[in-house]
Amino acid sequence: MNVSVEIDDNSGFCFGVVFAIQMAEDILNEEGHLYCLGDIVHNDEEVARLKQKGLEIIDHDKFNSLTNAKVLIRAHGEPPETYKTALDNHIELVDASCPVVLKLQHRVREAHNKDEKILIYGKHGHAEVKGLVGQTNGEAIVVETFDELEQHELPKKIQLYSQTTKRTKNLYALKDKLEAQGIEVNFNDTLCRQVSNRDIQLRDFATKFDKIVFVAGLKSSNGKVLFDVCKDNNPNTYFVSSKEEVSKDWFNENDRIGICGATSTPQWQMEDVRNHILAF
Repeated sequence: MNVSVEIDDNSGFCFGVVFAIQMAEDILNEEGHLYCLGDIVHNDEEVARLKQKGLEIIDHDKFNSLTNAKVLIRAHGEPPETYKTALDNHIELVDASCPVVLKLQHRVREAHNKDEKILIYGKHGHAEVKGLVGQTNGEAIVVETFDELEQHELPKKIQLYSQTTKRTKNLYALKDKLEAQGIEVNFNDTLCRQVSNRDIQLRDFATKFDKIVFVAGLKSSNGKVLFDVCKDNNPNTYFVSSKEEVSKDWFNENDRIGICGATSTPQWQMEDVRNHILAF
């Protein structure tokens, strides 16, 4: 099949994920084994690659039972209890928390210490959101959709924060909705600019091609957000989590195909998808 394929220069790992994976690989190259608390990145294929190098993914139950071990904290960050457990159990933490997330945690903690009511716009159960709620002793309200606002008796004044990877227009729409209900909103735009700027970049990228193949892990919140951006701007956008999911039937002769991905999508995976398409 005669097609042209181009990978988006701006797609791929954000600096927080690059930092975490580099720290993990450095230790694995030296020691051959490292625990990681939760998936180091929401991409199954990249996790599988690192597992082959000796990375062992553990959950909090396993973490709580460890002693005298070395454990990586991934870019999403962790709540204060994790650090207390590490201290009590003589666990050496390799802290790869993203600086943007750490700054957000600090702001949420400061607001909570001032007894301010906190609303977090984010995905329920997401590691970053758990880390943020942990700064408030579990008292922050989390909403994933606007409909959930009706489930809560909201105070007249609230501090609004967001998971760093949510979509810009949705966060600002939430602020407007709260204010329309007569709530005084102290608004904190805590989105990661490296992520939110991709929203803008991808709008432009998606319109340049006949077809878009968006590559991301199924667990990636950022992937779902950015896929929607592509789909909104190019209806002929397809989501894949591996090259095997790409179908030849999607493409026509002489198509111009764009490949892009989430902040949790490794460059090698987008290249694999490109090579797979070119082999049709």
